Amino acid sequence: MNSPKEIAQNYIATGIAKTKLPLDKMLVLGILAGMFIALAGVGSTIAPVTIASDSLGKLIGAAVFPAGLAMVLLAGSELFTGNCLLVIPLMQKEITLKSLLKNWCFVYIGNFIGSIIIAVLAAHSGIFSLFGNATGASVISTAVNKVNLSFSDALMRGILCNFLVCLAVWMSFAAKDVVGKIAGLFFPIMLFVLSGYEHSIANMYFIPAGLFASRNVAYVAAYTSTASVSSGHISTLTWGSMFANNLIPSTIGNIVGGVVLVGMAYWLVYLREPGSSTATPVRKTKRK
Repeated sequence: MNSPKEIAQNYIATGIAKTKLPLDKMLVLGILAGMFIALAGVGSTIAPVTIASDSLGKLIGAAVFPAGLAMVLLAGSELFTGNCLLVIPLMQKEITLKSLLKNWCFVYIGNFIGSIIIAVLAAHSGIFSLFGNATGASVISTAVNKVNLSFSDALMRGILCNFLVCLAVWMSFAAKDVVGKIAGLFFPIMLFVLSGYEHSIANMYFIPAGLFASRNVAYVAAYTSTASVSSGHISTLTWGSMFANNLIPSTIGNIVGGVVLVGMAYWLVYLREPGSSTATPVRKTKRK
């Protein structure tokens, strides 16, 4: 098992490698990560529908979603929220701000493309009709709830979300085997889903999926038949509200949560040279 200080030191090389990826590979790996997270979103939506108890269903859905990050880390891909940890090699002066922003930009775009691909495939595969269209109703309900958050709520939930997501990535790096990595990432991810925090990349699937599902009369009927919703709420579900009410504030929050609460905090503790504002030099072995 790697110690927290070893994780911080090891991530420097990881971060350098991420920023040096060719743009085409960066984009493709971003698309894959978006697809992995979206697939976890599909599963975490279907699982609760199979259970009569709402509270138990929410717990089961939260337990399914960590599969997304497990695929991201073990299969190999680039996830924007996890890459907020690139602030560590940035503070260490091993990468530049330009290279960090380039990575964030292309990975974010790739994540969006991958999420939309899965949303389109899921919406046209018939799986939203499962359990008497209850899955489609749940997809719409999730999307409507997300676009009706206030800017401040989405922002704060975004901060809390990526605090946990980056902790999950950090904890997975402590392990040296597959089982340990999955165990390390599982609980922080389950906790963020269970708590209802906002993950910008996951929402790139959840909200478009709800938009696509809202075009199906049967899914809308199943949604409006539930006692807790009104058909008027669907009118708030638009591409504009997705960006203005959710993706923009949740993305800002994700950056703050990952960069400040995890990346900068652990750089300060484990890599910053005591008594100064400079980074502790990375020791290099001498060649014989």
